[in-house]
Amino acid sequence: ILPTPIPGKGRILTELAEFWFNRTRQIVPNHLAQTLDITPHLTLAERKQISRRAMVVRKLKPLPIEAIVRGYLIGSGWKAYQENGTVCGIELPAGLRLADKLPEPIFTPSTKAEVGDHDINISYAEMQQRIGAELAEQVRQISLQLYTQAADYARKRGLIIADTKFEFGLDEAGQLYLIDEILTPDSSRFWSAKDWQPGTNPKSFDKQYIRDYLESIDWDKTPPGPELPDDVVKKTIEKYTEAKDRLIENPDD
Repeated sequence: ILPTPIPGKGRILTELAEFWFNRTRQIVPNHLAQTLDITPHLTLAERKQISRRAMVVRKLKPLPIEAIVRGYLIGSGWKAYQENGTVCGIELPAGLRLADKLPEPIFTPSTKAEVGDHDINISYAEMQQRIGAELAEQVRQISLQLYTQAADYARKRGLIIADTKFEFGLDEAGQLYLIDEILTPDSSRFWSAKDWQPGTNPKSFDKQYIRDYLESIDWDKTPPGPELPDDVVKKTIEKYTEAKDRLIENPDD
């Protein structure tokens, strides 16, 4: 967690998540409670604080895994592939380059760590052991469908969704819901389709820009994190805003 706030980021993430939640309801229900208005129960100061930066959602039991779908070889997937030709136990063709498109999207779950800890990539078999084979398969199939439809939509708007993370929860009856956030620059890698070139780090519209900055300075990754310079904050907002605008403007075109 970094000490420097990114002005407006919460509103961008909320607007994008709400857009995707509404667009993917036909695939899986989600936790967004559209009909409930809580503003009468809030003070004026509270309303201003959460305006356009909060959602009213169902209370559900989160699954203890994160559902990651990768369409391109980047990040921890690229590092693992370089070591042994696999990503989370999935064997990939030889000769792939950094940022190459995979033959087909792959599902690579991870643990859901406590705040301050790091998630750990796990195999699909381990995911089955943690939540059960039937539920694991349901999560896998839905995640791949969500990614495929979103990636097709984004590509028409000049963006590549290289990978993304979904989270799911259950209600008291065992019904599966999509929860948390969905397909935002905080939970996904967004690249410029025009500038994408396998073998190089693509131009991104997500938090990778901040990661790259942190890698360029002398910080050993132990808390507290460093303050971000004004130009990094400004550029981050520009990238997030462009991703949002590309995705949600004229959505039915």
